[in-house]
Amino acid sequence: MKTFLKWLLLLPLGAIALVFAIANRHSVTVVFDPFGNDIEGLHLTAPLFIVLFLAVMVGVMLGGFGSWLAQGKYRKLARSTKSDLTQLRSETERLRAQFAASRLPAISNNDSSRAA
Repeated sequence: MKTFLKWLLLLPLGAIALVFAIANRHSVTVVFDPFGNDIEGLHLTAPLFIVLFLAVMVGVMLGGFGSWLAQGKYRKLARSTKSDLTQLRSETERLRAQFAASRLPAISNNDSSRAA
């Protein structure tokens, strides 16, 4: 069901993107110089759909990077919690072993005194 819904959403979006690309094949020049000095290398001439698709891809990547940075404190907390959990588990095992070792001689002493 999930796969069906994904394709139900992605197929029309892909068709719209294809129609958009076909309709916007003419070349445009994008200038990256804010002062308009026409410096060579600071402009890009490409079809409009490529410019817009690149802009969307860069936006998605920047959004993902920003989200990754914002979640850093939670990743740090998870690492710290995992470290604490590992330490507590080893301490629990050590205490269980120590407790078991302290009870074994007492049980064997009681059994030997009962036998005598």
